[in-house]
Amino acid sequence: MSSKKTLLLWIFSLAVTFIVGYFASIKINGNQQSNDNKNETIRNNFNYKYINPILECNSDIEQNTKLSSLKKSIEDTIKNEIYKKNISFVSVYFRDLNNGPWLGVNEEEYFSPASLIKVPILITYLKKAEDNPAVLKMELFPIVSTDSGDNIQNIKPSVSLAPDKKYTIEELLEKMIINSDNDAYNTLADNLTSNEITKVYQDLDIDISKAFTNPNGNIITVKDYASFYRILFNASYLNQDMSEKALSLLAQSQYKNGLVAGVPQNINIAHKFGERKYLDSDETQLHDCGIIYLPKKPYLLCIMTRGNDITKASNTIKDISAQVFQYVSNDSQLDLR
Repeated sequence: MSSKKTLLLWIFSLAVTFIVGYFASIKINGNQQSNDNKNETIRNNFNYKYINPILECNSDIEQNTKLSSLKKSIEDTIKNEIYKKNISFVSVYFRDLNNGPWLGVNEEEYFSPASLIKVPILITYLKKAEDNPAVLKMELFPIVSTDSGDNIQNIKPSVSLAPDKKYTIEELLEKMIINSDNDAYNTLADNLTSNEITKVYQDLDIDISKAFTNPNGNIITVKDYASFYRILFNASYLNQDMSEKALSLLAQSQYKNGLVAGVPQNINIAHKFGERKYLDSDETQLHDCGIIYLPKKPYLLCIMTRGNDITKASNTIKDISAQVFQYVSNDSQLDLR
């Protein structure tokens, strides 16, 4: 009899535990949903123009099948440009910044970053300035150099640095990003240690080991490089103010071909281009990577090219940019939520 009583008590306890757990889970889930809604409201109320702060939790979302038609369209454009000998190779990386799905075309191919390298230099200084804002007010005499060898700059800044004038680091950052000034870049890079520069790549898990043996060679992929824009948009490496500062500088870029030429003039773009001419092979690389701020549908687009005509490469980037913009701006084609 006592055994039977014990069994009944055990069954009763189990039932009570189940019921309590069930209602507790409802409460927890309700609170979680309430917190999620609260967090979303806070996120949308940030007073920033270029960032949408969130810690990216899943950067390895698979390529989305809903983007297959866009990918096919881009691949067809690339094939056509190669057939016409306007270009020899193109890599593309696209990402929906609100929802995460992405697509890539030849996204694992390595290229020379050329002037794209200026973005991680910008991030390195802004990271230092988080702890010591005075860093941006330090003054330096510029390192003024002449174009030579593979470092010839075809797309030149509109105004050059004065060799006998000191500039603050903040001024040099502006000229490096907005005007793509190589002298500003050389001055800023020379003022950093190699450890300070590589730390940014290591923190973001971007492999640049190829740069140690051939710094002017093909050392980075379009997919890896796109990481810099994701962390700025999400404010997940620099703080919110510094992320906003970085993207506001990139939005002032004077280069208006490539990505910019492929979208309407009223659409804001935070981007950086890079060019590299190899004299021994006559190969030209032209890249353009950035965030296109289509209202309510911001997206990241990074395009890297190889060819022998910088104008034709620029037109190819423009055509792909226009193609992607038309696709994303069409509500019936892109609904990834």
